[in-house]
Amino acid sequence: MIKTLVACAALCASAVALAQPAGMVADWAAKPAHAWSAPSHMMLLDATHAGKRIVAVGEHGVIIISEDEGKTWRQAREVPVSATLSAVTFTDAQHGWAVGQWGVILATRDGGETWQKQRMDLSVDQPLFSVLFTNAQDGMAVGLWSLMLATHDGGKTWTKVTVPKPPGAGRADRNLYHVFADKQGALYIDSEQGMVLKSTDGGATWSYLPTGGKGTLWAGVALPDGRIVVGGLLGSLYQSSDGGATWTALNANTKSSIADLVATGNGLLGVGLDGLVLRQRGGSASFEVHQREDRATLTAALIDGAGKPILFSQDGVLPAR
Repeated sequence: MIKTLVACAALCASAVALAQPAGMVADWAAKPAHAWSAPSHMMLLDATHAGKRIVAVGEHGVIIISEDEGKTWRQAREVPVSATLSAVTFTDAQHGWAVGQWGVILATRDGGETWQKQRMDLSVDQPLFSVLFTNAQDGMAVGLWSLMLATHDGGKTWTKVTVPKPPGAGRADRNLYHVFADKQGALYIDSEQGMVLKSTDGGATWSYLPTGGKGTLWAGVALPDGRIVVGGLLGSLYQSSDGGATWTALNANTKSSIADLVATGNGLLGVGLDGLVLRQRGGSASFEVHQREDRATLTAALIDGAGKPILFSQDGVLPAR
């Protein structure tokens, strides 16, 4: 749980520092986000494009916006929570959603400038780790203990989805870390014990796909050439060219856990712990592995308009090296 552990560590540190009981921590998380002096240097856990803008989210409800491909950043004007935000997605330049601790779901209709709360459950800190909208109305969010929520009205209402039990398990209690879609519209979710969930009916029903691995999977991406690649614990990587029916283990020559995978044309970029940056060029079967000298905890990556990576970390936006 790379992003999960980083996010929880930050939240727990805040709670200890403030010496507050759990109820007061929840109350604090529900307060509007503070205006920070250097928001781009705070812990950031995910980022995405919103038209020509880039929007990133992270600790204490921080949401930052860049309109110059990541050169400069400013904080969103209005965010109604201080809960750590773990993921963000946009369907166009204006409409986006962010999710995080306490099962919070936020929505924006102005490109990330202001956000409105659609859901937050302060009775239990069951965080959401990922969110995906396939169009302006249909979306889903997934998280801890097989929490899955779906909406078909743009987030006005969210309904819990019953996740099937994993093979051989007594109940559905696996953590669901990252949801993504391929170009045919199939949905995939990275999970634990080497399992990937797949739906071909918009999330109504799900099946489990064993990759052959046993570790936790935190990252996944559908590449333009049709490949599905997932990764996670100790640098594990698995690839499928038939929609997840069969998988092949890839050797990236690293034991650093992978936090994020993104497409670079028909190539692949991955980032993770210990300053890990790995690349696979289009048409190549091998990987180029680089460890940043600062050994930064990298949480996410995004490709800018020029095809260069923007890196996000426990210490905020980092310069590419």
